[in-house]
Amino acid sequence: MPFSKSDPLPEHSSLKIVVVNTVNLQDDAHQPDADARVALEAQQARSRALRIGLLQAGYNIIASIPGDIYMIERIAQLQPDMIIIDAESDARDVLEHMVFATRDAPRPIVLFTEDGNPSQLAAAMEAGVSAYVVAGLQTERVKPVLDVAMARFHADQKLRTELSDTKARLAERKTIERAKGYLMERHHLSENDAYQRLRKQAMEKNMKLVDLAQRLLDASDLLG
Repeated sequence: MPFSKSDPLPEHSSLKIVVVNTVNLQDDAHQPDADARVALEAQQARSRALRIGLLQAGYNIIASIPGDIYMIERIAQLQPDMIIIDAESDARDVLEHMVFATRDAPRPIVLFTEDGNPSQLAAAMEAGVSAYVVAGLQTERVKPVLDVAMARFHADQKLRTELSDTKARLAERKTIERAKGYLMERHHLSENDAYQRLRKQAMEKNMKLVDLAQRLLDASDLLG
């Protein structure tokens, strides 16, 4: 379930975490060259440190899933509190899937990778990633990183909610102003008299002022 701005920060041990894994942790005897093997070993070391850090901190890892096209459905079924992406050097496909997976139910996302490419960082921010951690992961860093990601996510959600509320209030004010203007023109009322008439009718009908104003505007449009 998505978090609301009023939700308290949950204890880390109660968080339901899904790890999206794009890294092959098995040794691959067919690596084409030494550089590729070094890169794979770095990815493996980071992945092991991540899992050890999560387990030592007592996090509730409810699933580890591949970053494939079925990821969206699996996340919808599991309903995690936080998503951790354990990514290879290029995680663009996973990030694209993540946009759809969290579009209607936002949740904190943390990405651990060996790739510091600015284009991937930009793609991660676009996908709603709360923390982007490149290389050098130690087990003791896992909990602080996740704590910061959770706090950042809540702060961002609060700002989004406040912005949405502000836009809604402005839209309501415009509706009421339009309704007042209609009454002023049609009945030759002052602005205050038009407002008082709207307010009185809203109270009599036990309606919100903006709802009555919208109903009035709809009726005026219908009547031409």
